[in-house]
Amino acid sequence: MHSRNQWGGSFELSSGEVVSGYEISPAEQWDKAALLEQPRRDETLQSWILERSETKRKKSKYVDFGCIVLSHKALKWIFGSIFVAFCVIGLPIIIAHFLPKHHAKPIPPDNYTLALHKALRFFNAQKSGKLPKNNGIPWRGNSGLQDGKDSNDVKGGLVGGYYDAGDNIKFHFPMSFAMTMLSWSVLEYKQKYIDINEYHHTRELIKWGTDYLLLTFNSSATKINTIHAQVGGALNGSKTPDDHYCWQKPEDMKYPRPTTTISQGPDLAGEMAAALAAASIVFQDDVTYSKKLIKGAQTVFAFARDFGKRSPYSRGQPYIAPFYNSTGYFDEFMWGAAWLYYATGNNTYISLATNPSLPKKASAFDMIPDLSVFSWDNKLPAAMLLLTRFRMFLNPGYPYEDMLSMYHNITSLTMCSYLHQFTVFNWTKGGLIQLNHGRPQPLQYVVNAAFLASLFADYMEARGIPGWNCGPNYFPISVLKTFATSQMDYIMGKNPMNMSYIVGYGNNFPRHVHHRGASTPKDHKHYSCTGGWKWRDTHKPNPHNITGAMVGGPNRFDQFHDSRINYNYTEPTLAGNAGLVAALISLTSTPSTGIDINTIFSAIPPLGPQSPPPPPPWNP
Repeated sequence: MHSRNQWGGSFELSSGEVVSGYEISPAEQWDKAALLEQPRRDETLQSWILERSETKRKKSKYVDFGCIVLSHKALKWIFGSIFVAFCVIGLPIIIAHFLPKHHAKPIPPDNYTLALHKALRFFNAQKSGKLPKNNGIPWRGNSGLQDGKDSNDVKGGLVGGYYDAGDNIKFHFPMSFAMTMLSWSVLEYKQKYIDINEYHHTRELIKWGTDYLLLTFNSSATKINTIHAQVGGALNGSKTPDDHYCWQKPEDMKYPRPTTTISQGPDLAGEMAAALAAASIVFQDDVTYSKKLIKGAQTVFAFARDFGKRSPYSRGQPYIAPFYNSTGYFDEFMWGAAWLYYATGNNTYISLATNPSLPKKASAFDMIPDLSVFSWDNKLPAAMLLLTRFRMFLNPGYPYEDMLSMYHNITSLTMCSYLHQFTVFNWTKGGLIQLNHGRPQPLQYVVNAAFLASLFADYMEARGIPGWNCGPNYFPISVLKTFATSQMDYIMGKNPMNMSYIVGYGNNFPRHVHHRGASTPKDHKHYSCTGGWKWRDTHKPNPHNITGAMVGGPNRFDQFHDSRINYNYTEPTLAGNAGLVAALISLTSTPSTGIDINTIFSAIPPLGPQSPPPPPPWNP
């Protein structure tokens, strides 16, 4: 019987066969017991043949993943690499994630930034109407909710807006100016506001004002005949309850608050148009609201330009003229037209702003020192700087170049007038320029000049212009920044009194501010019109600091009297604080420097080259 070798060949052994050179004899044949072991010996032999000593090797082992087959060795390398990568990269990330955070300390804000945070809070304290929950002034509440109810043509009344100063009157002329200034500062220094986390706050303050201004006339119409110019008021020497005779916080006032309505007033209308137009650029990301502001600005500017309405808004108005009397309106024409051009791109407005008759009627080129002083009443220096911006950055050429170059020259001379060495204005021994000839409340004019000087310097820097000329004298732009910082530093405490004229800034600031709301305690008691006089007349400090308020300021001898009844020293104003905010943001040091060149021009279409018209045909 043959045993079959499944690997090939026979393994049967028979007598007489030679195995490995040995012959098996009969005597050496296996017995039966040995034969019983034959299968085992076959297995041993097979094993010996399969695993020959000269070719002994280990089998390679593999892992089959279905789509790929990997050897154990490769698999070990892969897992080993993953483990090493985890230790080198992943583990440190996990450890860093769970370790306590130790952030580098941010660069501390400079003094101008600290003062600016406070200056903006003043506007929260001046709000009228139903206040938002996050207004942030704990001693203020809802007030003036019946304002405008004596006027039947205003649906819902004239609720909102801002009180002007230490009284409870809403003067729409300086309020509009304040909103224009805030908007202008945001358009020039948007990134700075973002850097110091005040951008959204300032926009909210602007909107609080422009929402109210839209109520003061029929902003949905294209033509209007009246504007509400003021809410509340007082007559000099009056002994009947009104906003001056009574000393009450806004939340307590019960006396009549008449609405003053005008049917003429290009100055007020021109300033309101400027405020709404400037704000429309600030809010251009809100298309619906921006268009609403533009429409309102165009409507109210059309009122201003109506030839039959050209009489100052304060003329014949006993509640207005003693406080915010306007001396002209051609400056508001130039100012409002410039802002409407930037807001709309409509050439009609820039043609008006550069019409030679306009600066002539405004005496813009007459070199009168007082006309270089920027204020709520005189917009000429600011309007010419705003139009100089148009020339410096867009260079429109014909037909505007002649007038724009004149505005540029006058702007340069205005900056020269601010320099001490030319003695155009007097200066105090302590270093404060006297732009209002030593009369009371000088600081509101100083901050406006500081803003214009700082801004013009930033314009030149953005254009790569190192300086400007005052006659034969050349000055680097650093001179303007030095002027601006010296005046602001004086206001912030570097003065002979060592007094900060911004409430809440520094350690030594006015404590007896002429302000009804700040001087009356919030003790859940109602004080009558004359019952509040005790808070006016007390020598104790105000129970509430009206943080950020810039007071009227010192006299021409650098002297200041911290007296509540002496409002010339201690009363703040809305217009004054708007100039303060603008000057501070221009000087604030943040990671972002310089101005935003383009946003203010975003509505202006591309300006192509324009050639002057050909000369008339020659006639022999």
